[in-house]
Parts: sequence; structure tokens; C-alpha cells
Amino acid sequence: MTTNLMKYGLALLARFLSGASCRWIDSQPDTCQRVYFANHTSHMDAIIIWASLPQEIRVLTRPVAAKDYWMAGPIRRFMANRLFNAILIDRTNIKAHQSPVDYMIREIGHEHSLIVFPEGGRGDGREIGEFKSGLYYLAKKRPDLELIPVHLDNMNRILPRGEVLPVPLLTCITFGPPLWLEAGEPKTDFLARAREAVRRLKETE
Repeated sequence: MTTNLMKYGLALLARFLSGASCRWIDSQPDTCQRVYFANHTSHMDAIIIWASLPQEIRVLTRPVAAKDYWMAGPIRRFMANRLFNAILIDRTNIKAHQSPVDYMIREIGHEHSLIVFPEGGRGDGREIGEFKSGLYYLAKKRPDLELIPVHLDNMNRILPRGEVLPVPLLTCITFGPPLWLEAGEPKTDFLARAREAVRRLKETE
């Protein structure tokens, strides 16, 4: 089986397990470089967003994920490296070399998009946590990137914290209108605005 066929199969499996319905509000799928930023409640979040994108966009989109989780075992390692081409961040040694933001920017070049989770860690699905500064520095260093808010509903029940196997349920993935860092906008204001953009999508579901 070729890698491309396995990628297609993984996308189908992810959509089946999540029962995902996908909506675009005031935005459309596009191959331009973007940062898709979402709430985070499950290790499957990145895969579900990636799988929900049209194939021509999916091949250009790289999830950002925790290296310690995705390198733990040959199956996860193969999926991360060969199937969805993740950008893996070493959370145990995050300041060893270049910053995670500089690393991401280097990895995407002028072709690929990113899937990121600004909360940093997984939440319980009830509230969206405060956003960490990485999204701000991405927007500041690459102001040409479109920032697309994404809200994932019900993912915390499909693969709850501590579980290994997903439970098929229904989830809704909502992509919102793009935003950018405004000239002179303080970091705290931008991060609050980005977080609110994700929270508002939850209210439309």
C-alpha cells in the first residue's frame, strides 16, 4: 500500500470514528498558507482537523504535536512522520535550540500551513483555556499567514484523557473567518481576541 493511499485511508478512518460534520463560517477552504488554531481536548484533535480538510489542502497542512506522545511507539511514530507529516515539538527540552515558533516557521517555508492548539495542553471540553504566546509570535513573524479559528465539539468524549482507543461519536468542526494581528496590537489583546474567535464558533453549533 502506498503512503498516499494510507494517508487517504487514515483521513477516512478519522472522519468515521469522529462522525465529523464540517462547517465553514465566513471562510472557505483554500490552499493559501494558513494557521488553523483550535481548542484542544483530545490527542485526536490534530488528526480530525487535518482529515476534515479537502485533500488538496490536507497535503499542504502540517499539525503541530507533542513529540513525547507521537514518538511513543512505532505506530504513532509512523503516523506522525509518514502519514500526516507532523511538526513535533519536544516539550521536555523546549529551549534547547531554536524556539518552537522559529522551528515551525522554518518547517512550513512558503508552502505549508499549520494546525496549532494555543491552549498548550488539553482541556476538559467545558471551557477554552487561556492562549499561550506562540500564536502571537507566529502572527508577528509571519504576518502574511491567515489565522483561521477552529472549534471542535465533543472530541473530549471520543478519546478521553487516559484512554487509548477512540469511541465513535459525533463531533462538529467549525472553521471561522480569518483574522490577523493588527498593527501595534498588544500581545494580551490579540490572544484574547483569538480565543474569543474560537469561543464564538462554539455558540454557533
